[in-house]
Amino acid sequence: MLTFRMIKSLTQCLRGYRSSGLRVGFVPTMGFLHAGHRALIDESVARCDITVVSIFVNPTQFGPNEDLDRYPRALEADHELCRKAGVSMIFMPDAGEIYPPGFQTHVEPGPVAEPLCGAVRPGHFRGVATVVTKLFAIVQPDVAFFGQKDFQQCAVIRQMVRDLNLPVEIVTVPTVREPDGLALSSRNSYLDPADRVRARCLSQGLLAAQVAYGEGEQDSQRLLAIARSLMNEVDQLQYLELRDARTLEAVQGLVEQPAALCVAATIGPTRLIDNVLLIPPPTALSDRELELVSHVMGRQATAGAQGSPPL
Repeated sequence: MLTFRMIKSLTQCLRGYRSSGLRVGFVPTMGFLHAGHRALIDESVARCDITVVSIFVNPTQFGPNEDLDRYPRALEADHELCRKAGVSMIFMPDAGEIYPPGFQTHVEPGPVAEPLCGAVRPGHFRGVATVVTKLFAIVQPDVAFFGQKDFQQCAVIRQMVRDLNLPVEIVTVPTVREPDGLALSSRNSYLDPADRVRARCLSQGLLAAQVAYGEGEQDSQRLLAIARSLMNEVDQLQYLELRDARTLEAVQGLVEQPAALCVAATIGPTRLIDNVLLIPPPTALSDRELELVSHVMGRQATAGAQGSPPL
């Protein structure tokens, strides 16, 4: 496994592999890797000849009062996880390598970045879109892997790739959860033991609504009420919304097309996000919607079509 800190060295090495026709997979991360990241890496290693993992805490996606300075870091453990998983290269630049003096060009995402986290974290997805575009230009991967837990981020990146004609296939990998249902996140390390117990209510609410949907409940307001009724242990519920899985437009009335039930909440000082997919039975979907289920939602879509996937 090779480690690079400079763009020039990485691109020179990758050029040789690419000229040999090898398929390059890319997993962009901010480090502090856990089993959720490992799932992305495993998917890349299985599908591609070369897997590149970037570790870069991107300053442009953090707001003025957010956790940039205290974002968890564990470089030695990250390297060991990557080595054991079969990663070919780690790209670990500093901020000055990605944003050199005089940097002034940014990628502005469109309406898909405006609701949900975009509404409560102004500028966040501008930073995400900019750094991902730069990383794609540096690595030039054939395939890039992202986690479903960051569902809106995946939607923003997919739209960006389409709009800018970037030659990258985007693969969404289902959320990895703890045995009690909590979605894995680097920020879970902020939770003290009591808050960690309280945080379970997020997945409990989401999965209860997903089960109800699988049993035939389609009314969006009743589904939201089911989820909300189990989330009374949060300190602040920033949003709990049903959104069209492709456009992220709000779902009104009956849920008859693939949808994402998304939540963001604070537990103590920690902000957590999570989501589940509500997928109509395949016989109720158009060809376009079946394609969405297959390509946007990954393996979990099939598992979730009749209810919630096993924890």
